[in-house]
Amino acid sequence: MAKRPPILSAHPVGHRPLPRTLANATILQIVQTLRDEPVARIAVETAIGLLQTGARALVAGEPGPLAGRLQTAGGEWIPFRNDTMNPFTLRSNASKLERMVSDERIDVIHAHGAGAAWSALSATAHLPVWLVTSLPDAPMPAGYVRTFFPRALTRGDRIIASSSYSASRAIERFHIPAQRIAVVPRSVDMRAFDPAAIDLRRLAAFRTAIRINGHERVILVPRRITPANGQHILVEAAAILADRGLRGCIYVLAGDDQSDRAYTRSLVARIKKLGLEPIFRITSLFRDAPAALAASHIVVLPAQESPVLGRAVAEAQAMARPVITTQLGILPENLLAPPRMPDELRTGWLVRPGHAVELAGAIGTAMRLNDTAYQALAARARQFAQFMFSPESVGAATRAVYTALLARDR
Repeated sequence: MAKRPPILSAHPVGHRPLPRTLANATILQIVQTLRDEPVARIAVETAIGLLQTGARALVAGEPGPLAGRLQTAGGEWIPFRNDTMNPFTLRSNASKLERMVSDERIDVIHAHGAGAAWSALSATAHLPVWLVTSLPDAPMPAGYVRTFFPRALTRGDRIIASSSYSASRAIERFHIPAQRIAVVPRSVDMRAFDPAAIDLRRLAAFRTAIRINGHERVILVPRRITPANGQHILVEAAAILADRGLRGCIYVLAGDDQSDRAYTRSLVARIKKLGLEPIFRITSLFRDAPAALAASHIVVLPAQESPVLGRAVAEAQAMARPVITTQLGILPENLLAPPRMPDELRTGWLVRPGHAVELAGAIGTAMRLNDTAYQALAARARQFAQFMFSPESVGAATRAVYTALLARDR
């Protein structure tokens, strides 16, 4: 493998043979903090999985409650401040990492942030260590100066992207060979988003909060109320469905309605003009997202711009709810639908952004499913989410990246 050009001067260290499998390998993951946050959770899940393969698992970062869980499982926590772009701190961190690699005989470093990646790239320039980096979910800022440190994330021996969509953008922008990128989605807390974990009181609290009486079925539209999220397209689709005779459903727009007040006002005015007030609810106060999903019949995300993660699609399916969303960016990756999958395997529907008639057609189809077909679709959605987004699956995919590197010749 071609040597990376060093960023700093690193003193040469005698090469040693690296293990070819995870057994007996030492893996260091670098995160900003061990607080209970998505990146830290997946790092700890990955570390626990590594321990089960016989590897030694180290996680470096600032303290947090997940450090205790890591240590209880047999992993090792190393205090390490890397949430910075201060060049002096990054240089100091590079020196610390270089010593750590030699002292702890580290075989793979996985940097989860730009500062960590820069320091690790510097530290390993002359060392026989594989470097894995994880690209940020949001696009990097433009301009060479602003991307000087973040560009280190594009120089790992293997680069992890959270979606094929973000991977393709990185390949195009930074001219990264496609074979160096692995796609590993962000995880969803399958325990929190589990229909079996929601008791009746939480469901009742949601129905009370949005003023639903009787047995109306909920069509839930989560996410902030902005033009990018396409709630205005849903209003037009609801008018079409009302004209076609769809009854017994309530549309719930659940999200921040204060970020774009002018848009919210125009949305409310359009609902009134179309005579749809009785079947629409707007709420930004109900904070129990799992209960809102569990109380819904289907989830609609009529996005007009691609979100960074598409987490709402994954969470809805984890809660065994069919999803209707648009063919934009990352969204098609997060559910199963034709033409990517045959109809009998679908977990939701994809429509063109901005096409109210198509959206109405998909909603109508979902609402007409009989109970047997609906339950089968809901079960597939949960199974797909478990396969794609569970912490265990994401951890296994991350470990596979390490395994592939260790099996290569340097």
